[in-house]
Amino acid sequence: MKKLYVFLFALAVFSACEDPKDKDVAAQYLPVSSGTVNMIAVVMESDQWKGTVGDSIRSIYGIPTDGLPMDEPIFSLKHVNPVVFKGAVTKYRSVLVVKTSEKKKYKVRENIYAKPQKIVYVSGTEDEIVQQLRKNAETSIKTFKKNELISKQQFIRGSMNQDKALQEVFGITLNIPSVYEMVKKEDNFVWFERKVKTGTMNVIAYTLPLGAIPKDDTTIDAIIKMRDSIGEAYVPGKDPETMYMITEKAYSPFLFNATIDGKPAFETKGMWEVHNFQMAGPFINYVVEDKAHNRLVVIEGFTFAPSENKRDYMFEIEAILKSLKIEK
Repeated sequence: MKKLYVFLFALAVFSACEDPKDKDVAAQYLPVSSGTVNMIAVVMESDQWKGTVGDSIRSIYGIPTDGLPMDEPIFSLKHVNPVVFKGAVTKYRSVLVVKTSEKKKYKVRENIYAKPQKIVYVSGTEDEIVQQLRKNAETSIKTFKKNELISKQQFIRGSMNQDKALQEVFGITLNIPSVYEMVKKEDNFVWFERKVKTGTMNVIAYTLPLGAIPKDDTTIDAIIKMRDSIGEAYVPGKDPETMYMITEKAYSPFLFNATIDGKPAFETKGMWEVHNFQMAGPFINYVVEDKAHNRLVVIEGFTFAPSENKRDYMFEIEAILKSLKIEK
């Protein structure tokens, strides 16, 4: 009788897991999601993919990524015919399911077939589908981006650099992959670097007095001035006497408000270049308000990778920077 009770209880648990709504139980048994970084699997009929609905999807999820030297879409799109959306194909991390139906619907579900996973369901007539895609474009982009970020950060935590330089100098931590090496440590500057195929990926950190960056219409100018002074002092070019990293002068960087480690921050994305030398690439910078220690914590990543796409390099750096923890 006891064995029968255990069997029936287990059967009830597994039956509950078959219902996607029972996320807490089901998630325990889900496989790890798959798919390349920043890819959305678009499940829809081929004629729709080639038509107006497909064009709308490409215009929404294929917009250029901010702060890169060449246009690269924020997402890569992979068309999946509904008849093959089964088995391993359902394990993609970010999925958009589009279906013609008499019922108009826009719904977001998570961890249905794998984890972490986000699936956006859109249905209705063709006009209703396009309308819903456009109406929810910003929200769905944030949903997919956050899901990709979670996955990337989980991957990084699997093999992290154990160097304590950031903790020793600033009392902060970043989840940095083990492939990065610490290349410079000074009183107010730490630099980690990763070698890639044609160049490097870099993460740096330093601090400023609280209030050093004003919160007004001069914010971006102050951040540029800050970056240029730090570049001249700590990030030399081939000739350290005359060459150093500065913010590219041709274009103004993008500036956004952000929250890092629960604290208000400025997010800046743009291009860097080397003064007196033809060398450049993208950067992402966060100025984080640390009132508890009466300072600003500045963390930045930049890439030099000629002839290579840089979207996913910069996304990895973003995932690293957003892992910031400031010790209390």
